[in-house]
Amino acid sequence: MKVLVFVENNNGKATKAGLEAISYAKSLGAEVTAFMIGDVQADGGVGECGAQTLKVQAGNCDSRAMAKLIAQEAKDGGYNLLVASHDNLGKEIMPRVAIMNGYTLISGVTELANVANGCMVKRNVFSGKAIAEVASKSTISILTVLPNSFGVKKVGGTAAIVAMSATCEPSQVKLVEVKGNHGDAGVPLPEADLVVSAGRGMKGPENWGMVEELASILGAATACSRPVSDIGWRPHHEHVGQTGIAIRPNLYIAIGISGAIQHLAGVNGSKVIVVINKDPEAPFFKAADYGIVGDAFEVLPRLIEAAKHFTANK
Repeated sequence: MKVLVFVENNNGKATKAGLEAISYAKSLGAEVTAFMIGDVQADGGVGECGAQTLKVQAGNCDSRAMAKLIAQEAKDGGYNLLVASHDNLGKEIMPRVAIMNGYTLISGVTELANVANGCMVKRNVFSGKAIAEVASKSTISILTVLPNSFGVKKVGGTAAIVAMSATCEPSQVKLVEVKGNHGDAGVPLPEADLVVSAGRGMKGPENWGMVEELASILGAATACSRPVSDIGWRPHHEHVGQTGIAIRPNLYIAIGISGAIQHLAGVNGSKVIVVINKDPEAPFFKAADYGIVGDAFEVLPRLIEAAKHFTANK
């Protein structure tokens, strides 16, 4: 079985989400070809995760042009399956590829597909409240893998690099600014293993120093609830939830967030949820693995000191 994996390029290297998609494809026992657009350093790290070949297309493309390049490669390469991350770029590109080539798209998968006879796989539905098992009858299918649901599995090796000669259409979108959301680990929010998030319980933007300090100590990304971003306390790119960014970190610490259903829909895939709230009836406690009932302004300083002690003695 031949699998084509679209991998986002981040300053010449594959993103963590892209490497997860390669690991996913490799675990299917497939011959894996990675596809990256732009300048790439060596093989971008894809060989170490199991890609035998890396096809590199030069140029600076928008998502529409990227979709055309991937759709053409999918036609020409004789692939049985296409895989990408279910991140912002993957959600922009892969539905277009599916329409262009008439492939079945199964988005947001969380487990390895059964490809013995066609393609059958599980995916999240109803904002993560249920799991659906979906079967594709299409000869060629596209799967997008939820970030942090499968993990990066390094198997060692280097991919053979093939330079593509297709023309990348001029972008119709002008990139004005890129705002990252990184902790000390330098990981974008959707890919972060650790996230420290806060809500209106912090009472104002002037008190966010404690949240940022805890995140810095832990090497975590920072996030916030929608009301906080709406009133301008924090930038919108930190907003997690159903109408913001959906995340699946190993640890999600929620400080002063009540836990409305819209917020839970974006974070309920977290491996471990810790809630700090002075209201013992806050809905978030029902979803929490660990909860602290207390004032954030009393709990956070003690938690910061504990985190400092922990990291100093690792």
